Amino acid sequence: MKVLYLLNFAGKAGTERYVETLVKYLSADGLVQPFFAYNEGGLLVERLEAMGVPCRRVEMRSRFDKQAARELAALCKEWDIDLIHCHYLREHYTALLSKKYNPKIRVVYTNHFVLANDFITRLSNRMMDKRQDQMIAVCNKGKEQLIANGWSGDRIQVIFNAVDLDAWAGGRADSTLRAELGLDEDRFVMLCASRFAEDKGHKYLIDSVKRLTERTGRPFTLVLAGDGPLLEPTKAQVAELGLEDCVKFIGFRKDMKNLYKGSDLYVNSSQHEALSFLIIEAMAAGLPVIATDMGGNSDIVNDEAGCGLLVEYDNPDSMASAMKRFLEEPEFLARCRENARKTIEDKFEIHKMCRATYGVYEKALHD
Repeated sequence: MKVLYLLNFAGKAGTERYVETLVKYLSADGLVQPFFAYNEGGLLVERLEAMGVPCRRVEMRSRFDKQAARELAALCKEWDIDLIHCHYLREHYTALLSKKYNPKIRVVYTNHFVLANDFITRLSNRMMDKRQDQMIAVCNKGKEQLIANGWSGDRIQVIFNAVDLDAWAGGRADSTLRAELGLDEDRFVMLCASRFAEDKGHKYLIDSVKRLTERTGRPFTLVLAGDGPLLEPTKAQVAELGLEDCVKFIGFRKDMKNLYKGSDLYVNSSQHEALSFLIIEAMAAGLPVIATDMGGNSDIVNDEAGCGLLVEYDNPDSMASAMKRFLEEPEFLARCRENARKTIEDKFEIHKMCRATYGVYEKALHD
């Protein structure tokens, strides 16, 4: 099956990781011959080209760009594409419009957000819905939101994001993070690797750390990896609160396994999440998790899984209390650590995800 993965911006976030994962594992299993098209280039283009995936730029100026739709249809004819798999509304609409110029095309759309659309978008979604073949939501709340946004529920499948457990195996000795930062082995290290943007909650996360310093005497360090527009304001907040000794900024990093293995706990402070790759990667590496009770986080972290704690978004008391429990209850920490990898094996394992996704591809082609 020839699948064209279509993405407006081919950068370095979770959606790009999702595409790269599908390309890698579905092609390795001989199920899919992958191709890639994009509007704005970035790290993902480099990675896919290194894997030998044919890549082509298609300029997509807006959701209803008929010229882009014609170019996409022509590209699908050139490459003899069976199915387009897209991920954001701009390229989704472009793919659906391209069916007018190439009736062979089938379209699968994965929704990576749990966000309500405005009235005009909901109306246009309902208009475009008749062209849709299949949709994937990466969490249960995502499916509910897609239906609320105007799409037909009978064509939406929930398939959780997933990771390869083998890729995240190893132990503390494999990490150089603590040596890099001059941290003792017995120091408690928390990691957050979100982009510095408004919806990632860094401001309230730093406020939470300040409250934690007032509630515990145990030494700890919060490591913040990533870049983004709010990096400098976050650094200024840390300085203003006098937290330089316990909050460390390490910039954008590609060595995520190294960071996970050097940490004791992963922290998610986001306002918006569908199903975070960072959370499930951290768990696969053996880390328990604190996550905000937003979007699909409750599909990962819950009482049944026993792998961490959910906290209220933008509530520093809630976050600080959860951090304090992990800091001061080693038995609870150990239990959550053990359950983290088990949860990934049971619900978020890569081969299960890929088989389910390929099943959606087949359904789109044959229904």
